[in-house]
Amino acid sequence: MLDIEVIEDPAAAEASLDPIRTRILQELVDPASATQLAAKVGLPRQKVNYHLKALERHGLVELVEERRKGNVTERVLRATAASYLISPAALASVAPDPRRFSDRFSAFWLLSLASRTVQEMGKLIAGAAVARKKLASFAIDGEITFRSAAERAAFAEELGVAVTQLVDKYHDGGAAAVASGARKHRLVVVLHPALKTPVMEQASSEQSAEKDQSND
Repeated sequence: MLDIEVIEDPAAAEASLDPIRTRILQELVDPASATQLAAKVGLPRQKVNYHLKALERHGLVELVEERRKGNVTERVLRATAASYLISPAALASVAPDPRRFSDRFSAFWLLSLASRTVQEMGKLIAGAAVARKKLASFAIDGEITFRSAAERAAFAEELGVAVTQLVDKYHDGGAAAVASGARKHRLVVVLHPALKTPVMEQASSEQSAEKDQSND
């Protein structure tokens, strides 16, 4: 079972978005039969079987074992992954294309880069699983608080310079390097505001109210 599976097939994406099937996939992190699932999701076994067949047809669940009980063969299935992510490739005709944007401060370009990352990582993860190899990747996730927009802009400028220096130091884009076995890597660095939590929103509202009172 994969930790995360990226769904690229439009039909599979549609199948996974059905609320009942989403619940079934959630329950099938641990192997179960249609009878066991029916008790958990509160549906007749026949209806659960219908949904299981659709999920199996799209490769979202897999057979673990078959148990013989009298004249009946009970099939035990599980989800192919612990969680799923739908790739923008499932909506290829309307998926965002980073080449449409050139402004590095554009939020739409950031989304396009994120979309491409999901598509490419989905393919790489699938390929690594087939080859039974570990996929080399690296990511940093953190939060920074800036006192002003000017401070944020200065940080972005310094970060850009630092990354450029590292790229110049390690990058070998020559054809000879690739021919000798060098592997190209994708580098994406993003910076965006963090979503406000309810506590942050309340504090922001109180600050706005205090500012309004001071202006009266």
